Amino acid sequence: MTRFLLDTNVVLWLSENKPRADKIKSLLLLADSRVFISVATWWEIAIKIRTGKLTVDLEQLRIHAEKNDYTELPITSKYLKTYLELPALHKDPFDRLLLAQAISEKLIFLTADDIIAKYTGPIIHV
Repeated sequence: MTRFLLDTNVVLWLSENKPRADKIKSLLLLADSRVFISVATWWEIAIKIRTGKLTVDLEQLRIHAEKNDYTELPITSKYLKTYLELPALHKDPFDRLLLAQAISEKLIFLTADDIIAKYTGPIIHV
């Protein structure tokens, strides 16, 4: 089974049916794939909505994720060791947490972030 963790930008593209998501959809539609969205992603989106940096309907995003059978990945302290061991290439705590989760859970992290792509690990830069 191929298991993916979606970066926040990928979640937004998929929900808005952006052309950039077309390449990703083929991976996610594989018969043996399972897709995860971290609680960190929902939290990051909520913060960006609150600060005015993003204008989306969070509940509609969550409904879209449920309709597509995406699995919610909780945040637990078991990711902290990996988080602290990551090189300090990226300053965004959400991106670092998502990467730590992907590494810890052996998930392939789908991201468009050029800095995250510099890390070694289970990353597909889209």
